Amino acid sequence: MADTYSLIGAFYSKPSPALPPFFLKTPKLPLHFPSKSMAAHCHCSSNPRPSQPSLLVFSGGTAFNGVVEELKKLTVRVAHVLPVSDDGGSTAEIVRVLGGPAVGDIRSRCLRLADESTSEALAVRRLLGHRLPINPQQAKSEWYKILEGEHSLWEGVSKPYRETIGAFLAYFQNEILRRPNESFCFSNGSIGNFFFAGARIFFQSLDAAIFLFSRVSDIPAESLVLPVISTNDRLTLGCELWDGTIIRGQNEISHPTNVIGPVDKGRSSVPALPSRIKRVFYMSREGTNSLHEVFPTVNQAVLDQLSNVDCIVYAMGSLFTSLCPSLVLLGIGEIISSRSCPKVLLLNGSHDRETSGFSASSFVTAITDALNRTYGNSHNCLRNLFMSLCSQVSISTPFWCPKMVKFP
Repeated sequence: MADTYSLIGAFYSKPSPALPPFFLKTPKLPLHFPSKSMAAHCHCSSNPRPSQPSLLVFSGGTAFNGVVEELKKLTVRVAHVLPVSDDGGSTAEIVRVLGGPAVGDIRSRCLRLADESTSEALAVRRLLGHRLPINPQQAKSEWYKILEGEHSLWEGVSKPYRETIGAFLAYFQNEILRRPNESFCFSNGSIGNFFFAGARIFFQSLDAAIFLFSRVSDIPAESLVLPVISTNDRLTLGCELWDGTIIRGQNEISHPTNVIGPVDKGRSSVPALPSRIKRVFYMSREGTNSLHEVFPTVNQAVLDQLSNVDCIVYAMGSLFTSLCPSLVLLGIGEIISSRSCPKVLLLNGSHDRETSGFSASSFVTAITDALNRTYGNSHNCLRNLFMSLCSQVSISTPFWCPKMVKFP
């Protein structure tokens, strides 16, 4: 794994309004929110580290997490761009009952970036990273113990943090109770997701929720966690297969299953797709075919970062449901093709349902087609060659022994 980081590193020789109170408690943490785009400005630092390389990483919330810990040893100047279209797992239940974008991938990355230098930091991370039992009754019982402050997970968390975190968990619970016609299932629920959802609904801002989570978990000031689409609306991902089939929903594309709990995306029990994936696109909430395609606006903070970073990384992960949902947005391909900085693709060490039978060149072609929006609306298509979009490929084995392929 170290070779991958060495490769990336070798490329470079007015006071704000206070957090408002709400009906339960006023969080006691000294949180102050900037008046402009939080995604772009919430991680300002008076002591930037320009000697460290700056990266922008496109990824999902799972596969690249194992790299994050090691990457911090090279640089903390990383903008993590994540999709908000996941409709599976714990996130799915939140979206079903409360609506809004999926926050699971963002929460997962924030936790990986969280401070671990003190016992309290570790306690906060343990609390926000906790998942409830799979059994629905046990999950609900444990959730109420956490909500009432009686769970052992609160040990080591000081009063200011307890009040801040507990207040937003209570706000989340209140939002559920306000929807008596929807029975919320806490099975396998993520406490971090509940906190995140409570903050997003309270502030009516995904950016504000990320800012709050970042402050609570003490993420380095130079590390950005950016939703590729900054929205409070539910997003639906669709895909078109080469045989013309349209599949609706990220979970149905990637790993359709009725099993509650962690999912092995590569497991053989997941049925194969009837045909390879041609493209992914966003659909209206009630959409069922490509005529219902919609074109959400990319987060401006992502475009700003793309224009200035020293290196762009397409990380390992689910190719069509983790990477491509970010790459197909208008403006992404245009900026990437205009940059002369290194652009690195880190290939997966194994195949999954989306990439069965793929070669390395198949991955490169899929990335290029997504950035060019080759198979979408003809008015939005680009004609960039892959060399302007990807300059290096890291072919990684499951044991993290990368072989570097450099294009001329």
